[in-house]
Amino acid sequence: MADISYQERLTQLVDPGEQVLAVAKTEVAHGVLPADPPAAEQPEASVAGGGGRVSGALLNLISPLISFPAGDRLVDRITHGVAGRGTPGSSASTLQHARRPVPPATTLTDTVLAVTDRRLLVCASGPVKLWSSAADDQRAVAETRIVWSAPRAAVSDARVGWHRLNPKRLRIEFTDGSWLAFTVPLAESGQPLREIASALTGR
Repeated sequence: MADISYQERLTQLVDPGEQVLAVAKTEVAHGVLPADPPAAEQPEASVAGGGGRVSGALLNLISPLISFPAGDRLVDRITHGVAGRGTPGSSASTLQHARRPVPPATTLTDTVLAVTDRRLLVCASGPVKLWSSAADDQRAVAETRIVWSAPRAAVSDARVGWHRLNPKRLRIEFTDGSWLAFTVPLAESGQPLREIASALTGR
């Protein structure tokens, strides 16, 4: 699905007089993420202790359907590294929580970043299908909504660079010291992410 479709939709969602400068379909990077906001629902139970973390990680590797929060974090750190940092309630914390699927996740949605002359916007598309028709794509774009935003002044830096084997990882840093990373599939162009970084920093 072309990003230009989202560009047209975003111009309908922003405030009157607000100008959309850059749009990119992306996803929050895999890896260890910032802590959830204080008001977020916590998992029912976690595996305590070092042995629990190791056994939870092994179970996660054996079967993705078995989930232990501590194991999830260990597997994420080993396989993907760190994808963000921030205290509970920080900009990165609330942003990543806004894009986390609510269990049970029964549909897929695109994450769309947009930069305007006033704000950084994070949007969620309508439901998308793995094998979609043009009508399905149009419906997903039409149902796109803003799920998180921050003033441009809240962003201290943004850049695209290498992370392990991925040369197209966008890191957005906030003035509260938190940060979060976004990626696109390796087969896709990193240009939209570079345009987001440029629009945020003016570089």
